[in-house]
Amino acid sequence: MVVGPSGAGKDTLIYGYKERCANDENILFAQRLITRPEDAGSEPHKAIDHQEMSLLIDQQRVALSWPAHGLIYALPKCVDEHIAKGGIAVANGSRGALAQAVTKYQKLLVVHITAPIHILAKRLAERGRETVEDIEQRLQRADLSLPDLPHMVEIQNTAAPQIGIERLDQAIKAFMR
Repeated sequence: MVVGPSGAGKDTLIYGYKERCANDENILFAQRLITRPEDAGSEPHKAIDHQEMSLLIDQQRVALSWPAHGLIYALPKCVDEHIAKGGIAVANGSRGALAQAVTKYQKLLVVHITAPIHILAKRLAERGRETVEDIEQRLQRADLSLPDLPHMVEIQNTAAPQIGIERLDQAIKAFMR
């Protein structure tokens, strides 16, 4: 599970790694379900309304779910199915969902993508989805710490994307050995 603050570059690294692994059927890249319109200037996701999301969660038809920033996020059930078959699932998760994920998955690698606050602020501004005030509030609220986890790697994503993608690749390969 890839986690980290908004603006850390999680999607950049995940999608770069996905291109690198395009022919590896053992790796599933989970597309999140989000209660946000698809055209909201964010990563590709399945847009879903709050009512449908609540129903899926109540019926346990999602792998994981969590609230964040006034939205509800979920990973599709195919994540569990792929893992049950011995596959690897790569997902953009949430630090807030870690306790749930650690309890659910016996073998879980957490990759914490992060960057200094000034870089996060710059990247968030470049996305253009929030006002300067919203960005400042988001960064003030951001808890950049993580609980002590058995399998966690931190990637400081401050260099070229290819370097971060390589670090993500190395972390996953080392974990799978």
